[in-house]
Amino acid sequence: MNIDLTNKNALVCGSSQGIGFASAIELAKLGANVILLARNQERLEKALDSIPNNGTQNHQLLCANFDEPNLLKKVIDDFLTDHKPIHVLVNNTGGPNGGPIINAELDEFENAFSRHLKCNHILMQAVLESMKSEGYGRIINVISTSVKAPLNGLGVSNTIRGAVASWAKTVSNEVAKYGITVNNVLPGATMTARLESIIAKKAEKLGTTSEAVSQEMMREIPAQRFGEAQEVANAVAFLATPAASYINGINVPVDGGRTPSL
Repeated sequence: MNIDLTNKNALVCGSSQGIGFASAIELAKLGANVILLARNQERLEKALDSIPNNGTQNHQLLCANFDEPNLLKKVIDDFLTDHKPIHVLVNNTGGPNGGPIINAELDEFENAFSRHLKCNHILMQAVLESMKSEGYGRIINVISTSVKAPLNGLGVSNTIRGAVASWAKTVSNEVAKYGITVNNVLPGATMTARLESIIAKKAEKLGTTSEAVSQEMMREIPAQRFGEAQEVANAVAFLATPAASYINGINVPVDGGRTPSL
């Protein structure tokens, strides 16, 4: 099975921490040159120092805020002008705040749509021509299991994640003939800063402890535990490899079996 990414360049979004950082590590282990992209320069520099390097790899960083799509476009366009093509794009950014959808303000939808779908689209368009010319492309979107079964209390997120999943499927149909695949990885309850924040807010609302909320959440997961960022990253990394060349346009839950649908 060919999982070698030597001489491949991978752009990983939200890679200063969490699932993005774990994905960058796994891609680097497979030989890819990794470009970290996030909004915090200090965290990016710290993350860059931790990415495995076999001595021939050239890892880099880009700093851009997904709340400013026009700036993101300038950053990626400027980078690609002077650098080698991107073979792997991992779209990943922090999810919208939780809460019932009936209480959501219009700007919450607009901001989330911009941060997730518009920025994904900007990056896809930026790297697409080079993927075509290379005859190799992997676009992997880290979304949520909510695209299969909406999650209670995450109204805006459910809405926007579903839009991104439909966008990805549409793109996958249009680019497959060029040797490019587009797939979605759907993390379940994964121990990241976002999950910790969701648990803390729920505990405060219910007047209980974070431990009690965590235990209740884990009882809903057949694996009876939360996932680790590296477990999600393993799926991301595999989909980036030559071995995954005929896997296209699908959603891959990494959730310990929690999602109730097939």
